[in-house]
Amino acid sequence: MSLMKFPKRYLIVILTFISTCVCYIERVGFSIAYTVAADAAGVNQSSKGTILSVFYYGYACSQVPGGWAAQKIGGRKVLLLSFVLWSSTCFLLPLDPNRVFMLVVARLLVGVSQGFIFPSIHTVLAQWVPPHERSRSVSLTTSGMYLGAAMGMLLLPSLVKYQGPESVFLAEAALGGMWSLLWFKYASDAPRSELPKATAAGFGESVLPMRSTQKIKVENGGNSAKAAKIPWKRILVSLPVWAIVVNNFTFHYALYVLMNWLPTYFELGLRLSLQEMGSSKMMPYLNMFIFSNIGGVVADHLITKRILSVTKTRKFLNTLGFIVASLALMALPIFRTSGGAIFCSSVALGFLALGRAGFAVNHMDIAPRYAGIVMGVSNTAGTLAGIIGVDLTGQLLEAAKTNYEDLSSPESWRAVFFIPGLLCVFSSFIFLLFSTGERIFD
Repeated sequence: MSLMKFPKRYLIVILTFISTCVCYIERVGFSIAYTVAADAAGVNQSSKGTILSVFYYGYACSQVPGGWAAQKIGGRKVLLLSFVLWSSTCFLLPLDPNRVFMLVVARLLVGVSQGFIFPSIHTVLAQWVPPHERSRSVSLTTSGMYLGAAMGMLLLPSLVKYQGPESVFLAEAALGGMWSLLWFKYASDAPRSELPKATAAGFGESVLPMRSTQKIKVENGGNSAKAAKIPWKRILVSLPVWAIVVNNFTFHYALYVLMNWLPTYFELGLRLSLQEMGSSKMMPYLNMFIFSNIGGVVADHLITKRILSVTKTRKFLNTLGFIVASLALMALPIFRTSGGAIFCSSVALGFLALGRAGFAVNHMDIAPRYAGIVMGVSNTAGTLAGIIGVDLTGQLLEAAKTNYEDLSSPESWRAVFFIPGLLCVFSSFIFLLFSTGERIFD
């Protein structure tokens, strides 16, 4: 009986939280497993950066199509298909650094498949979650990324050590398959009667596609024909949308650089073994999980208690998160101990996650009906950050290795961490100038 009384929207949020967790276990798992295999095969840093960045090319290509597919077909179905595709690819992928073509094709397929996931999730949440629960629901869902990354950093190095790099892919495929079964069994589209307040605010079935001949009810009880045309031009020229896009780029530049290169920084920059670091190596991502949820709760509290407007709340949390993160990133190469490096990376990633309660939820403020579309546009920028940042970092380190003979010098890593630090300062000012919490798309 207690399970029957459990609101369905909470179950949906929990399942989407688990989905992002599993996705990031996969991403961290590949960087760990490939780093070990590539180092053993003598692959240079620039080539490693290229392979690590291939995922993001596929991911970038499917962001906007993912938002469109979720809008037209339904986020629930697209999300299930995405999981099945990337899990199957992981299961079939042979990890051999010398088979470059096979690795490139497989990582492109995984990237394309996972590119549909976040636009689909935001379309599902726009169906189910009412505005007063928006910040904490989105923050909880996205915090699964960081918990997944933390779990991956904690558990997967030992799995690689005792079972080999290939075992990571099999474990990830199994997790993806199990989540797909749970989603297939328990997920559903939201009925209009489930959340009347959400529907009236632009949520619920009103975010789903309508044929041009369909009619919708308006506030005065009459009917009005309304075609479900996506306002592409207005979206692409909107300054508030671009404020989200710029901050999404910066957030993911810093996140993907740290996610893909922290194992190398610990191993070659600080001469530390990931296996011997114990649970400390998971702290940066665990901190992201904690701060992401703190940001969501604080944002909803400030808004519902009318302490700050939606616009001021988004700007305050975004600015606080990105400015503190920039300071921590630029201080990171100064510390030469595991404790100092863990502290700086934890502060940087934690406050970046806090900033997500600003920019990452903002697309649901300004365009709840087109949440998947705007998220797709925004996440495309974030994915381009992965392509640029991960590949550029490999080139910077290869050049530093030539200048300083090895990568144990702090000068070898200064540019790697200064670039995202400066981007954080720039993007926070852009968000202050151009963002809004008001709904600007009907």
